[in-house]
Amino acid sequence: MSTELIRNNVVRVREQIADAAQKAGRRAEEITLIAVSKTHPAELIRAAFAAGLRHFGENRVQEWEGKRGAVEDLPANWHLIGHLQSNKAARAAKMFHSVDSVDDLALAQRLDRARGETAGAQKLRVLIEVQVAAEEKKSGVEKDLLAGLAEKMGELRQLELAGLMCIPPFLADTESVRPYFAELRELKAKLETRLGSKLPVLSMGMSHDFTVAIEEGATEVRVGAALFGERQKK
Repeated sequence: MSTELIRNNVVRVREQIADAAQKAGRRAEEITLIAVSKTHPAELIRAAFAAGLRHFGENRVQEWEGKRGAVEDLPANWHLIGHLQSNKAARAAKMFHSVDSVDDLALAQRLDRARGETAGAQKLRVLIEVQVAAEEKKSGVEKDLLAGLAEKMGELRQLELAGLMCIPPFLADTESVRPYFAELRELKAKLETRLGSKLPVLSMGMSHDFTVAIEEGATEVRVGAALFGERQKK
């Protein structure tokens, strides 16, 4: 994919974000566009950065380790958005600005310990991934366990709990996905009341449904195919 094509894709996606925000009575500046760069080479990340993007999402620690050296000079924010295995938590805590898929206290504790061992590091931003639908292959904390997990994570001094994330079922009719986004927004509101503090981030919506997610309150959308084309096959 050419640099010009990526630049055009970025413009188009930003226009869609602005239209969805306006429809919801919001400002486009309220929504962070995370470019899902998983499976795509470093040169495409550089092209997207040149087109104005500053947030990038990777799925796997090992893949990011292989690409990191070619792009770590860029002043960008690197998000781990895929499921994180506990045995890779220490590496993730030292390589990413944010881990957006925490769903277990033991995992959070490992991230907390590893971040504390990183000299001069700021707190690691984390999001709790919530399982909004009963899908066996999807990770995420169950909804009735969310509040307890959030309270315990609030005690971890090296982590900054910023909000919630979800990956709803992939449905061709994006209106059918809307209830899942609305539910995550409501869960966040209830959690804020219980914790007595604001959680500014709702990370929800991908290439095929991010406009609906924005209408339902998303503050971060994770867009891959609409920017880079379909993911490369191994």
